[in-house]
Amino acid sequence: MTGHRLAPGPGTAVDVFSRDTPTALTVDPGDVVVVESLDAGGHLERQREPGELRPVLFEEARGHCLTGPVDVRGAEPGDVLAVHLEALTPGDWGWTTAGGRDTWLNRRLGVAGGIPAWLLWEIDEAAGTATSDLGHTVGLSPFLGVIGLPPPAPGEHTTIRPRSAGGGNIDCRELVAGSTLYLPVTVPGAHLLLGDGHAAQGDGEVGGTAIECPMTTRVRLDLRPTAPVPGIHAETPRGRVTFGFHEDLNEATAEALGAMVTWVQALYDLDRRTALALASPVVDLRVTQVANRTWGVHAVLPRDAVRHREPPAG
Repeated sequence: MTGHRLAPGPGTAVDVFSRDTPTALTVDPGDVVVVESLDAGGHLERQREPGELRPVLFEEARGHCLTGPVDVRGAEPGDVLAVHLEALTPGDWGWTTAGGRDTWLNRRLGVAGGIPAWLLWEIDEAAGTATSDLGHTVGLSPFLGVIGLPPPAPGEHTTIRPRSAGGGNIDCRELVAGSTLYLPVTVPGAHLLLGDGHAAQGDGEVGGTAIECPMTTRVRLDLRPTAPVPGIHAETPRGRVTFGFHEDLNEATAEALGAMVTWVQALYDLDRRTALALASPVVDLRVTQVANRTWGVHAVLPRDAVRHREPPAG
């Protein structure tokens, strides 16, 4: 196992997904990479006042400021990339903004148009808290909003919308340290991008942003020939997680739940109807995010939610 470090800068940071972006780092399966990422806005200097304009890496950013791409030798479409999140350390500051944008949800909530609200946060990683400029203190639960691979189609693709193929802007608060995210490989080498650090976020990311912050992430990258579940899924400290992404909430829900039912089938050797029956008492459905023009839903099977008794011998 070899260790690597990758910091954001020209040639190691991008704001779009593309299979054609030059590789920033190539590693072997099993290698560990410490990835530094700026906040989603790519700020090179911290804000001193909420919403203050400060120097950024991309003057006219098209999406999130992400670090990479990282290629894994031997990765080919058909493989599964296992992204083991060993540690996530947020920077010492962050921001949250809400309202202003003309979205259906902001219109429904009566906050579309006008000047958005801003919160500026001081992050105390040692204490496990973040405190806003208004004096509110919340607990930390850091994770990366964006972990993903580019679509197989050539050209540049937005980082905003999550995708069932390749992931990206998943924004799932379950993906904390100790989690493994499984991504079906979409292009040779995998071409992994990471970033959009969140010091804390509720399910839904209801205001459109979390506590957006720089992040230092230690990941170990492995390849698997197969997986028990098609599509993007994860194993986390809290349980197994499957995902659905779609413009239609019903479709996103069905995608996440369908993958979880498949997982329950494999875990307990059940037919599909019986797997759905077993899932009903224990599987939670959660809205991952409402902020990215595409609904995100995740299904969670908590650890030890099902205790399986082996049939008697003989």
